[in-house]
Amino acid sequence: MSQHRYIKARFGWLTTLTEKRLNICQLLISPDPLLRTPLMELESKDPCHSEPSRGDHLSENESSKDHSPSILTESHPEEKQKNEEVLCDFCLAEKVQAVKSCLTCMVNYCQDHLRPHLENVKLKSHNLMDPLKDIDIQSCKTHKRHLSWFCHSDLICICEECLSDGHQNHQAVICAVARKEKECELLHHQEEYDWKLKSAENAIVKLEKNSESIMNSVSEVKLLVEEKFEELLQAVKATHAIVLTFLEEKERAAVNHANGIKIHLQSQQVTIEEWKKRLEKMATHTNDIIFLKEYCEFKKHQGDDTLPSVYIGLKDKLSGIRKVISESTEQLLQLLQSSYKEKLQGFANDGEYAGIKTTVAAIVPSKHRLSAPEPQSRNDFLKYACLLTFDPVTAHRYLRLLDDNHKISNTTPWEHQYPDHPERFAHWRQVLSSQSLYMGRYYFEVEIFGAGIYIGMTNKSIDRKGSESNSCISGNNFSWCIKWNGKDFSAWHVDVETPLKSQEFSRIGVYLDYPRETLSFYGIVTDSMTLLHTFECKFNEPLYPAFWLSKKENSIQIVRLQEEAEQNPEASLPSTGELASRSLETHD
Repeated sequence: MSQHRYIKARFGWLTTLTEKRLNICQLLISPDPLLRTPLMELESKDPCHSEPSRGDHLSENESSKDHSPSILTESHPEEKQKNEEVLCDFCLAEKVQAVKSCLTCMVNYCQDHLRPHLENVKLKSHNLMDPLKDIDIQSCKTHKRHLSWFCHSDLICICEECLSDGHQNHQAVICAVARKEKECELLHHQEEYDWKLKSAENAIVKLEKNSESIMNSVSEVKLLVEEKFEELLQAVKATHAIVLTFLEEKERAAVNHANGIKIHLQSQQVTIEEWKKRLEKMATHTNDIIFLKEYCEFKKHQGDDTLPSVYIGLKDKLSGIRKVISESTEQLLQLLQSSYKEKLQGFANDGEYAGIKTTVAAIVPSKHRLSAPEPQSRNDFLKYACLLTFDPVTAHRYLRLLDDNHKISNTTPWEHQYPDHPERFAHWRQVLSSQSLYMGRYYFEVEIFGAGIYIGMTNKSIDRKGSESNSCISGNNFSWCIKWNGKDFSAWHVDVETPLKSQEFSRIGVYLDYPRETLSFYGIVTDSMTLLHTFECKFNEPLYPAFWLSKKENSIQIVRLQEEAEQNPEASLPSTGELASRSLETHD
């Protein structure tokens, strides 16, 4: 009786509506936990619409509120905080706290708007539960139930019914447990990125010093050259110019390589910083579902974060140049024009004395260096296999991505609703890979279907919006590609076509030797390889595998070489981890 007197005093504004008063009493004493609402919720809730006598009753019974039983005013802090964050979706004039969420309607209800669900027989089958913020995100679209489990097999949040409907025999844990597991991974990534950011900073400092060392060391050799050539007077002038030009070219090349690495490191530094901030922001999410979805999306699209080491030992290497100049000056005064030119060229091609280039080559893994033998068989090429996927951000709207971004098709005239992006190709039906290739040896294979297909490499700076020929991978000086027209292959560079005499191949192997600045294309039939064409190039920055599907209904499939190797025990491929780190791999 004391509770009923309290209700009458506290909610006196309801007395004009007998039906409402009876419904509230039923809610208080109902054996059904879904229908029973604690008094504390009723006390803290304002109705969606006010009655004229409400204020009078509240002020008249103020003393009753002060002397109400403790059970009426106590509430769990977490529950109170949770309820304060969830508002009724129907109360537009004022913010009213929701008391239940309906997973069938996907709506949050206050006490007044919940009444139809409690009184209407047709609505009593709806799935009601405690208020949920972002109910559409936290509810299973298939079963209309709360997402309370996380499936490790599919990396998604599921409801209890999903456990026996589509996720049988999958490894699943409750979301809270899954979050703890993923938080441990997140912490590990944060610590790893902290270390890599520090390593990147140190590497950039070393590269800056390395560039200064290159210039200072070359300047010292220039002084020696000036001194020796002064002795040779007029007869030395021609060779004098050759040697200076040689040194300056090597200096520029070395500095350009060093600057290229620096730019790469700075880019990686910015990317890692963004990933770190993203993880930090992700760690602040209190909602398990949002956290798990964002973290899994981050893991799925996480790119490469490897960093190169830096080698500076240049000064001693330049002693080879000193030796050549001194000996040639003393012994070959009468053979200036030929001797200097021949010996300097021999020096440039000799790995033992290639001092300036060693500055760059020294940070490349040993298996990628110039001293490593050239691959001969397909198994040799597979040692340099790399994992590639098509970059959705760059794909033209007429290109459809399939097979987890491993296949792309030209669906002209059907356009896909990709979001606008500055890196997306707007005119030519082109797409780049998500991974860049830099300072090493790389190999991958693709299956081609249809005619008018171009496969090649380009720089990130390629124009994405232009309609001129220099915006496609066949028409500029920093792109190299081959084309299959349905009958023959041809090589393209700077808008110049070179016909190739070859049979038809549906699988193409692409081999990039960045240190040697060569790009080769092979026709593949099982383990047999036929060289189609080799480009001798000048590389100054990371390269991106690039693809152009010029005709409708043609497609390209990136071959998963790791899966083929598992089916062929004789094939020798790197592990999955090594394959994943191969992109942009520039350190031992």
